[in-house]
Amino acid sequence: MQALPSLVALAVTLALAPSALRAFAAGGHTRPNYRGVELPFPAGVPVVAGALVALVALAPLSELAGLDVFRPEAAAVAVYALGVAFLGLVDDLLGGEPRGWRGHGAAVLGGGFSTGALKAVGALGLALYALAGRGDGDARYALSVAVLVLATNLFNLLDLRPGRVAKALVALTAAVALGAWDWRPAAAVGVFAAPLLVLGGHDLRERAMLGDTGANLAGGLAGWMLVLALSTVGLAIALAALVVITLYAEFRSLSTLIERTPLLRQLDSLGRPTHA
Repeated sequence: MQALPSLVALAVTLALAPSALRAFAAGGHTRPNYRGVELPFPAGVPVVAGALVALVALAPLSELAGLDVFRPEAAAVAVYALGVAFLGLVDDLLGGEPRGWRGHGAAVLGGGFSTGALKAVGALGLALYALAGRGDGDARYALSVAVLVLATNLFNLLDLRPGRVAKALVALTAAVALGAWDWRPAAAVGVFAAPLLVLGGHDLRERAMLGDTGANLAGGLAGWMLVLALSTVGLAIALAALVVITLYAEFRSLSTLIERTPLLRQLDSLGRPTHA
């Protein structure tokens, strides 16, 4: 029964996405991708729309019919997911330079406004709120907040080539589920993850761009799966890995690293249109 949110959200988004992307293009809501091709943007908006429409059908089943539709963590996941998607949308609509933690920090210290800094502070506030009251000890609470925020940021850093965000989310979902032999973390984020995979397919085929709206959402879902699946020690290890990747990306290019690593380059280009 708890796979139902994923299935309903998947069906809704498959029906909704084509018309939404056509409307974006017709209305001039486009942005050039890394090759300069104008694409509907931000495709993270139909992801959120698909999840919300699915909830219209699912919530009454849970409340009125008494069906066990949602995982216990679903409400907290939704608070964080919708919040970081909104922060990503603000960045999509208003953002620009500077880039990176140093650039955003310099902008704020110089008296300017930075949507990147807003995303960072907003994600932290959302994580502190969404993870509160779970009965975790202080150490696990702090680790969970840090993992959730840094995972959200990491997927923003990955969103530089078509399909990269969706592939990373699929890979992490499989690793968490198979490593812990537990699909409950994936079920807890399914009502948002299923729509994201639909639009991630459009992103991969260069028919749309997810934008920070979609990348933020994907990172939030990834962070939640880590929080729900890992022990306190596992969270500490995950946090260390996220810190290392984040620091590397601050001073080097993740895209260059992927291009220089044969296996990563092959996985990264898999399914992407080939161009002469």
